[in-house]
Amino acid sequence: MSEINQKVVDIIVDKLAVAPAEVTLEANLANDLGADSLDIVELILEFERVFDINIPEDQAEHIKTVGQVVEYLEKRLAEK
Repeated sequence: MSEINQKVVDIIVDKLAVAPAEVTLEANLANDLGADSLDIVELILEFERVFDINIPEDQAEHIKTVGQVVEYLEKRLAEK
């Protein structure tokens, strides 16, 4: 598991109070992990803070799964 992946899992576990085993790359933030719209906003804000990036709203709304979060962050951090 990459460092980014581990940080994402840790953030999701903390913010959504789910078991780490539930946070798979395929897990949908809303459907599988129970995140509501406010939870997702809080997750995005935390990802921005931890990874020191800005995630535009139009891009954030397309991030639905844990894998998409990791993929997006890896791509953005590679651009830095």
